Amino acid sequence: MKTSGNQIEGFRKGVSVVVPVYNSEGMIRTLVERARAALDSIGREYELILVNDGSADGSWKKIREAAAEHGWITGINLMRNYGQHNALLCGVRKAQYSVTVTMDDDLQHPPEEIRKLIDKLDEGFDVVYGRPVVSKHSASRKLASRLIRLILRKATAERAASEASAFRAFRTVLRDAFEGYIGPSVSLDMLLTWGASKYAAEDVEHAPRLDGKSNYTFRKLLNHALDMLTGFSVWPLQIASMIGFSFTVFGVLVLAYVLIRYIISGGSIPGFPFLASIIAIFSGAQLFALGIIGEYISRVHFRTAGYPTYAISETAGGEDSLNQDER
Repeated sequence: MKTSGNQIEGFRKGVSVVVPVYNSEGMIRTLVERARAALDSIGREYELILVNDGSADGSWKKIREAAAEHGWITGINLMRNYGQHNALLCGVRKAQYSVTVTMDDDLQHPPEEIRKLIDKLDEGFDVVYGRPVVSKHSASRKLASRLIRLILRKATAERAASEASAFRAFRTVLRDAFEGYIGPSVSLDMLLTWGASKYAAEDVEHAPRLDGKSNYTFRKLLNHALDMLTGFSVWPLQIASMIGFSFTVFGVLVLAYVLIRYIISGGSIPGFPFLASIIAIFSGAQLFALGIIGEYISRVHFRTAGYPTYAISETAGGEDSLNQDER
């Protein structure tokens, strides 16, 4: 629905910045100060939504203090650690302005670069990713990130999707496409593909982490890539089908070789190693296919079991728009 005046597509014209927070109590104040200065310079209404994803330190206390001091800040405290994308989805669903920006809590995504993403979005795009000029991540983190971007690019058939990052701006109306999504495994980028059709990437600065070390390990990124593959695409099943077909053809060729050898020389192929190798190859292919099917069955199990995407225990500041059942 498009409206005139200060509303766009049913949302108030402005910017909602969503930041998942995990064990970052030492960076909250600096994040708030820099975000306020950056958003003031844009000249639009704005809000900052800080989602505490089960931090073990005093992050929630700092968020509550910031929300009490600034009316444009909303704090959301999740019951436990659900994961970065689950926390992002929670914040995105609470956004009230027409443009949503997501960024990390470690200030590797400088708030001062938000303007670049919004200006690019205003050119008519649905999603704009911040493309680091020089990435400050480790080699293993870069490798896992490339894998995730490859998966996303294949899923969207958009070259710009290969520049996907946690620093993104998109039209808030896109969330209508995944309003009913439930389940413990979340990929915000995959969910955005359900409604977005125009992607872009914009060069932004990528700063060193302000404090501590990243909580997103290589293993977590690989698990996220696996969730993207089995939770939002059928590639693995297609790969299993192709492998099965390939080995069927291979088996037919082996059988033809055995028959031709028997007809020509009158004897069969000697040797246990040959037989054992063939059996091992086919058994491995079967177990691989069963493993892929098992991954899909586990995803179906978790979704049908009713596992929540996230659960909110407490909120602070902002507009008291949460339903009582969400508390």
